[in-house]
Amino acid sequence: MTLVRMGLDADCAASVAEARRFLAENSYQLCLTDMRLPDGDGLDLVRHIGEQCRDLPVAVITAHGSMDNAVQALKAGAFDYVAKPVSLEQLRALIRSVLNLPGQAGAGAEPAGRALLGESQAIEQARAMIGKTARSQAPVYIGGESGSGKELAARLIHEQGPRREQPFIAVNCGAIPENLMESEFFGYRKGAFTGAESDRDGFFQAAQGGTLFLDEVADLPLAMQVKLLRAIQEKRVRKVGAQSEDAVDVRVISATHQDLKALVAAGRFRQDLFYRLDVIELRMPSLRERREDIPSLAQSILERLARESGLPAPRLTPAALRLLGEYPFPGNVRELENILERALALIGGSEIDAEDLQLTPAQQADEAAPALAAEGGMPLQDYLDKVERQAILEALQKTRYNRTAAARLLGVTFRSLRYRMERLGLNE
Repeated sequence: MTLVRMGLDADCAASVAEARRFLAENSYQLCLTDMRLPDGDGLDLVRHIGEQCRDLPVAVITAHGSMDNAVQALKAGAFDYVAKPVSLEQLRALIRSVLNLPGQAGAGAEPAGRALLGESQAIEQARAMIGKTARSQAPVYIGGESGSGKELAARLIHEQGPRREQPFIAVNCGAIPENLMESEFFGYRKGAFTGAESDRDGFFQAAQGGTLFLDEVADLPLAMQVKLLRAIQEKRVRKVGAQSEDAVDVRVISATHQDLKALVAAGRFRQDLFYRLDVIELRMPSLRERREDIPSLAQSILERLARESGLPAPRLTPAALRLLGEYPFPGNVRELENILERALALIGGSEIDAEDLQLTPAQQADEAAPALAAEGGMPLQDYLDKVERQAILEALQKTRYNRTAAARLLGVTFRSLRYRMERLGLNE
């Protein structure tokens, strides 16, 4: 009845066998299946469609509280799920998102001005995975080192998918004070606490119909992880001070440079939340894994930086390219951009040579710490603590002891800086 009111035709199958017959005889835009059927279950149909009708989105209807079944269906290739009792509002939103899917010809096409540059096998695999992932509504976990392009990948997934006309809300989980997390994520009602002078939406409401990107999700405290798990499972959130929950329709993409599996094993990240976030996993390669892309990446970045500065784009000499190819790039593409921006600001000609990059050769950098530690006659860990303490103190002095700004300067999260200061005894 809902489909008819939306102006759509539907064939109703009472079994897996009948559904397979319909699929063999007709072409469809969506398959919506229950999990329990007389001659099998919805997963059988999801797998069959994945093998025989790859371009057909399939969604499953799961029993209330059966999130394990929903996760299994998503991992098997389902587009999305709705839980019983079925909310017609959520069902309509799901159907509208399916009808807005980009066609097969456009799948994988990257929006103009935003693309993963490079031709290496590693980046080609990431690009192909983004194209496949964009057609689903399943939660995505993006892993990879800092500066490897995790947020760019999340934006491409959003822009290539059915939610591309809706908001993309990026949240740095490590930058939110712990006592404000619930109100920032879920919003609050007027009078819920001192200073709440009017109703305010949170990140989930702001991302309604679109994508919520949780960067550095590993920095969420355990108490907030419980609330986030419920919001993802139930697709409902309760504002601080509200009596009832509101339905939300968002796709969650999360990322962190940390090893989430190791954090789960250490008890610092909830296993049940990890399973909900890690339905589809995408790993962004480090720059060391795609060194053949460095010349084209560097030239593209230089042209963009020069264009933004109103300058002619300089050329990288063979010696500069060779040095970049040998450098380990612990900060990946973000560090490459920083190096080139500095060089562009300092050169006086039309070429960037090796010395303009101001890089320490990789071998010298690797040997420096042990050598200095040996010269000082102290254990390596003590030496590293000394260097870390000095870096933090310098950052604090530069920012007039503004810890948030110091963390940004050091390239770490606020919570990470707080932990390091406590470990090094700098809070006294």
